Amino acid sequence: MRLFLLKRFATFAATLAVASLLVFAVLELLPGNVAQVILGDTATPESLAALEQKLGLDRPAAERYLVWVGGLLRGQTAVSQAYDTPTAELIVERLQVTLPLAAMAMALTVALALALGIHAAAHHGRPGDVGVMAASQVGIAIPNFWLAILLILLFAVKLHWVSAGGFPGWRDDEGGGLVAGLVALWLPAVSLAAVQAAILARMTRSAVLEVMREDFVRTARAKGLTRGATLRRHVLRNAMIPVLTVMGLQLANLVAGTIVVENVFVLPGIGRLVFQAIANRDLVVVRDVVMFLVALVVAINFAVDLLYALVDPRLRPSDA
Repeated sequence: MRLFLLKRFATFAATLAVASLLVFAVLELLPGNVAQVILGDTATPESLAALEQKLGLDRPAAERYLVWVGGLLRGQTAVSQAYDTPTAELIVERLQVTLPLAAMAMALTVALALALGIHAAAHHGRPGDVGVMAASQVGIAIPNFWLAILLILLFAVKLHWVSAGGFPGWRDDEGGGLVAGLVALWLPAVSLAAVQAAILARMTRSAVLEVMREDFVRTARAKGLTRGATLRRHVLRNAMIPVLTVMGLQLANLVAGTIVVENVFVLPGIGRLVFQAIANRDLVVVRDVVMFLVALVVAINFAVDLLYALVDPRLRPSDA
């Protein structure tokens, strides 16, 4: 098992190293001079040279890459040109909105998808199955930003149940609080979860149906177990292997894919930070946020690999 963990960790580290090279290279290849974009076309050569020196643009690309990666490894990040704040502080501050939003969306996704997928598989070929498949197809076809606009029109504009956007904060002294924060994230979480729940429900249905055709399931039924007991005791654990893969990818997508939804609801999260950084040409923030999201996706995939071994003992490699 230790050899398995070492191999997975080596893959994790190598992926991050390659990703850092790609992120740095892509931003280096962008046309234009960052200092020129910040100061404008009327900037003097002296002011351009001073800003390039401040940003470290006068140094070779390889040296700037090593300085950037070395700072990340030491927990030190560059200072944003637009906010005059270390990017690590900006990311931590915005994660207070993005992570709860992603967690709420993931909880809704899992609850809906597993219930609907198992129900559809248990009633295969019947109206319940057809209804779930039709609803999931509609869910996949609807863009989450369009669903977000529809939810705002219904619950905020027409019914006046919630605010159309903004975030009150998690602290009572800021005019918010736990309940107010959760209410503000409810509609964004629904709009994010709709598409992901539709995909996961179809995946769950397919995985459960495939396991239900196995010989050991027929043997369990022949021994007198009911359909429900067979599903709980024998089918679900074996069907969870492919479902876990999709769930891991969806969690990463929910965190990394909040840019549009957070801008629709005017939420001060990671997605809105990236959007504002791009608008301000603040490439330092863009680079560090993208690298953080890459690391998060790789870490989630690493965790999913470990869950495989816990769910299915056959996947646990021996060190022999």
